[in-house]
Amino acid sequence: MKSHVIVGRGAAASKTALLLAEDGERVRMISRTGGGPDHPLIDKVTADATDTDRLTDLTEGADTLFTTAAPPYHLWPQQFPALSASLLSTARRIGVAYVMLGNLYAYGPVSGPITPDFPLTATGPKGRTRARVWEEAAASGVKVTEVRAAQFYGAGAFSVFSLMVQRQVMEGRLVLVPQELDVPHSYSAIGDTARTLVAASRNEQAYGRAWHVPTSTLSVRELAGRLAELAGAPEPRMEEMTERDLTMLAFTEPFWAEMHEVLTKPGQPFVIDYSETEKILGVSATPVNEVLGEVIQLY
Repeated sequence: MKSHVIVGRGAAASKTALLLAEDGERVRMISRTGGGPDHPLIDKVTADATDTDRLTDLTEGADTLFTTAAPPYHLWPQQFPALSASLLSTARRIGVAYVMLGNLYAYGPVSGPITPDFPLTATGPKGRTRARVWEEAAASGVKVTEVRAAQFYGAGAFSVFSLMVQRQVMEGRLVLVPQELDVPHSYSAIGDTARTLVAASRNEQAYGRAWHVPTSTLSVRELAGRLAELAGAPEPRMEEMTERDLTMLAFTEPFWAEMHEVLTKPGQPFVIDYSETEKILGVSATPVNEVLGEVIQLY
């Protein structure tokens, strides 16, 4: 029986664990809280992944080490290096295959469609942090791959859309969102993210390079409208947050100060190309209405 270790406990980690367990493979989930889904083949462990010796002990014997973990959003430059160094050291010590969940920040504000071999040209602190994490892993000699997701949506997602749009739309309230309302944007479903992580881990062609999670591309207004229609809610009332709005909110919560770096260029679509993921890994995007239907059920 194959076994795997997943560092993280969020929606992507939990869905990945369930996919593996449902295929009859053992999974150990490691997080500071010991969280995760209940399943006979899933073992949940409370541990700090920056403790390399402890992480190595917990990973010994595994076929794959997955990471979906990240420090608090505003502390990425300070805390990501220690976390990624511990994960990479563990993978090197054991010789285990290493599958990383990343995002698109490392590309910076570039024109698309963005392919996985685009240069990592971000200059902001979060984008450069993400770029360094991958660059160090790719140069380490470890058997490693990175799966890069766009903005999450779907049941259990933690993103601008899930935090600032979903509930407001379903409750008929005004939606304020820090992105242009009518510019196309790629969104990755949580389920598709997990399926891509699993597919990459099982395909020898996946290692040594990055892959894009399949996405659906539409504007945030269109996505909100689809959600409202499916939920039987009123047509969404939406407004774009200004730079001043974000600056004022930053005085109340560090998260908001970080949004300036990841805003796209005005009028510039942010679209990714995931054709290689479909062709080689066999993963396609789940229809939008199906993903939103799961959100409504959870709500």
